[in-house]
Amino acid sequence: MDELTISVTIADRPYRLKIRKEEEERVRKAAKKINERIKQYSENYAFNDRQDLLAMVSLEFANSSMVFEGQLTETDQEVEEKLTEIDNILSEHLD
Repeated sequence: MDELTISVTIADRPYRLKIRKEEEERVRKAAKKINERIKQYSENYAFNDRQDLLAMVSLEFANSSMVFEGQLTETDQEVEEKLTEIDNILSEHLD
């Protein structure tokens, strides 16, 4: 496995991570996105500390993740139903 160690900064705190080489760009973009959201929350809302900001960003991303998971499950079910329909049609025509 091709791993490397990188350092990313989240909420002004550096983190050293060991990741696969192909994940580097995505991990760096994710850290940047987190920092951007922290900045937006700190500019628009009155939070007392970074813990509150991190909690809100985490909640936002977790909520988005759950929405996408739901959409993916729904899409998977639709694809499975269509494949079953196609299989049934082909079976009828081959018999």
